[in-house]
Amino acid sequence: MSSIALQARPAKASPLDALQRWLPKLVLAPSMLIVLVGFYAYIGWTFLLSFTNSRFMPSYKWVGLQQYERLWDNDRWWVASQNLLVFGGLFIAISLTIGVVLAVLLDQRIRREGLIRTIYLYPMALSMIVTGTAWQWLLNPGLGLDKLLRDWGWEGFRFDWLVDPDRVIYCLVIAAVWQASGFVMALFLAGLRSVDQSIIRAAQVDGASLPTIYLRIVLPSLRPVFFSALMILAHIAIKSFDLVAAMTAGGPGYSSDLPAMFMYAHTFTRGQMGLGAASAMLMLGAVMAIIVPYLYSELRNKRHV
Repeated sequence: MSSIALQARPAKASPLDALQRWLPKLVLAPSMLIVLVGFYAYIGWTFLLSFTNSRFMPSYKWVGLQQYERLWDNDRWWVASQNLLVFGGLFIAISLTIGVVLAVLLDQRIRREGLIRTIYLYPMALSMIVTGTAWQWLLNPGLGLDKLLRDWGWEGFRFDWLVDPDRVIYCLVIAAVWQASGFVMALFLAGLRSVDQSIIRAAQVDGASLPTIYLRIVLPSLRPVFFSALMILAHIAIKSFDLVAAMTAGGPGYSSDLPAMFMYAHTFTRGQMGLGAASAMLMLGAVMAIIVPYLYSELRNKRHV
């Protein structure tokens, strides 16, 4: 009986087994701590500051919704918000259109596809600061394309959008589309390469033309890719700061301001930290308004699968 009891007793876990069990948690712990403190804690702190009268330094004197009321009455904030609608709408629509067209063209297994794909993807490897600086040179009336074409004899040519308050926002769109459309192309090209070729061959046997196959069969099946690209582009548009800072600095005046530029200027250079925190929370709300419905839709679809 004693020998049977000894055999039934579970073996004592060795320190090595315990280490193997805890090792993944120990490896992830620093990253989780950084995320909790450096992301969520600072979101909470910013939310708190938006209800205070903080100026150059944080202050915890409660003023309620006063900063949001000031933001609502601020003309510069409304200009930045309207610019975001124009910039974001055009940036997303044009980037998606160009990216899809390029992906469809490359999906035809053309020659030198790898080289062409690399060329289109190269702008995404650059930072927005580099992109903004390069396009500032190109679109500067005294240095770039405007001066080059007039020096070549096109005396009547003028492209001074960069210094035109009514058109400068479109210069930001041009630069942002140039950088992001290649990334959208890569997303859709990966999706196109995953489509079952037997479906396309069956449609061709039925007499469907290639444009019809892509418009009615292939592209509708890439709905997850479309929404992923939409989320990424919308996120880039809402948080755009470095492109504006490098290309226009919000000018002329504040005609090319975007909410991120407004938040930075009021928080760090104009001594209105409470107002800047309120604008940051509205930007976070805009991002959440886009992401939460998408996540809800994805999770609901997975439950029904």
